[in-house]
Amino acid sequence: MDLGLDGRVYVLTGASKGLGHATAAALVGDGAKVVISSRDAAGVAAAAAALGDGAVGVAADLSSPETPGRLVAEARARFGRFDGALISVGGPAPGSAGSMTDEQWRSAFETVFLGSVRAAREFSAALPDGGVIALVLSTTVKTPLKGLGLSNGLRPGLAMATKDMADEWGPRGIRVVSLLPGRFLTDRNVELFASSGDPEAAAAAAAETIPLRRIGEPAEFGRVAAFVLSPAASYISGSALAVDGGAMRSL
Repeated sequence: MDLGLDGRVYVLTGASKGLGHATAAALVGDGAKVVISSRDAAGVAAAAAALGDGAVGVAADLSSPETPGRLVAEARARFGRFDGALISVGGPAPGSAGSMTDEQWRSAFETVFLGSVRAAREFSAALPDGGVIALVLSTTVKTPLKGLGLSNGLRPGLAMATKDMADEWGPRGIRVVSLLPGRFLTDRNVELFASSGDPEAAAAAAAETIPLRRIGEPAEFGRVAAFVLSPAASYISGSALAVDGGAMRSL
């Protein structure tokens, strides 16, 4: 199936590794061009180089108000257009909601919530009719995960804001979608498993909670995200799409 990605240009935040980078690889593999960003200058440069001529890396922090405009300008300067965006941020610090300090809540809000909403707003203003924005959230949108209190608190509100933005920008033909990844073999999950004291046992226990009985590979998420961003998904908007191997117990 032709996804219609050839020649299209996408901006992806938090894409030097993990699910964002896997999405960038899927987009480039199907003919799109990408601008990927991360706070890690060396990491994002290496990640862009690994993707080849269809990618450029920009060191940028999503919590900075200037970042969205910089990324759009880079897409237009390098590739001549801007068709869509994937907004992904690193997961906030682990710990229960009640144990987090005010400063930890403020910091997570600035990056995870406000940074994402600001980016979506700025990207939407720059997109042509028919553009698309996807936000990488978490299954914590619908069910809490033990030890991830900040995510449990912030992601559901962000998903509802995404739905509201889909309503607002839909008349322009701009689609907005939430993606809810479950367990994937990313650096983030490797760190969480390591923090348990027995990484192998923690990974095995996590796999047992998934109906497919395995933790996902980032490329499996990347292919779904690339489809959602493509013209082939032109009638998907306002949805919260779980990519979790069937782990989430709600609809």
